[in-house]
Amino acid sequence: MRTLKTNLSILILLTGMITCSLCGCKHIIKPSEEFPNPKVGSTRMNDEIARIDSLLRDLPFSEFMARSLDSAYYAGIGQPQPVFLLPSDSTTIQLIRKKDETIAISIASFYALECGIEYLIKKSSQTFVGALDKIAKGQAGSEAGLLLNRFANATWKAGQPFRDLERINRYNFVVASLLPTEEVAKDSIQIVNTSKKILSLMTPVASASLDDQMKFLRSLLQDTTVAAAVSYYVDSTYAVSQGQTPPAFNPNATDTATSKKTVRQIKIATNVAGYYALECGLNYVVTIRKVYPSQILRSMVDNSLSKDDILLFARFANATWKAGQPFRGLSRITRDTFTPFYFLSDADIDKDVVQIRAAAKILLNNMGAFSKP
Repeated sequence: MRTLKTNLSILILLTGMITCSLCGCKHIIKPSEEFPNPKVGSTRMNDEIARIDSLLRDLPFSEFMARSLDSAYYAGIGQPQPVFLLPSDSTTIQLIRKKDETIAISIASFYALECGIEYLIKKSSQTFVGALDKIAKGQAGSEAGLLLNRFANATWKAGQPFRDLERINRYNFVVASLLPTEEVAKDSIQIVNTSKKILSLMTPVASASLDDQMKFLRSLLQDTTVAAAVSYYVDSTYAVSQGQTPPAFNPNATDTATSKKTVRQIKIATNVAGYYALECGLNYVVTIRKVYPSQILRSMVDNSLSKDDILLFARFANATWKAGQPFRGLSRITRDTFTPFYFLSDADIDKDVVQIRAAAKILLNNMGAFSKP
């Protein structure tokens, strides 16, 4: 059985290597002349992060964000926004299979890996399988490890409102860099264990071209049986790491049990995911480049952020969107749109960018004194 000490060792193994063999990212965002050397531990930095953290757990703000992102989506596709929440939505019940919800909870790290690795291999000559192998062995490098942890946290956050809107008030629903060490270790364990499982599933294309590997990955992403198997593996290996007994699993079992969700909960959870994508992507850039969150937000709003950075945030948005789909029904992962980011068209990516920019504008407007240049 693994202890917390072992968990922390895994964290160090994943994120503590000094070489960034996968990433090699160029730091496109630079400190401004106004704040030439912002530091992560500075008073202003702490105050900005604290403001974002307080908004993260604010239920009325979350509803406002969800409503605004829903509006941005419809505006982006040139359609009028339907009424976001009807009075009846608070009492109208949707039944969700408990089996689907159980799978959704544990499979989020798969979507974190898919989108995170796709970003990393764009900056290297590695294949998807080659990157997976490094992660499974704890050889990703510190910056890549940090990135993957942020993706894992974003996809985890995206699932919480689907389970219960009140879960955003829990102690561990915080800005990523404020997570307790043991919570960071949990994300690292999930990333390592998930990479091992996906690596084993991709054995048939281990020596294939990147394009063929990604086509095979698409088939895995859209397979409900694979989703159940990955979910069970991630859940059971995590249980063992925490000294717990793994749950029983029968992939052929007929499970008709359901849980009740209000339409209001589903609508808010579905649309607020872009905010969690923004927050975790923002925190990643803040951590590695030592720039203030408000600087990045302003660059998004005035459209001066580099294309590379915009696409990074788009990947976060796609990962959080994917994480929410199984909660709405596992069959949703079989749709054509549920595909690796690698295959997304410019039009599909633009939908994610619209969400990120809309979330950035709202967050910046609510940053108080920090909202001004």
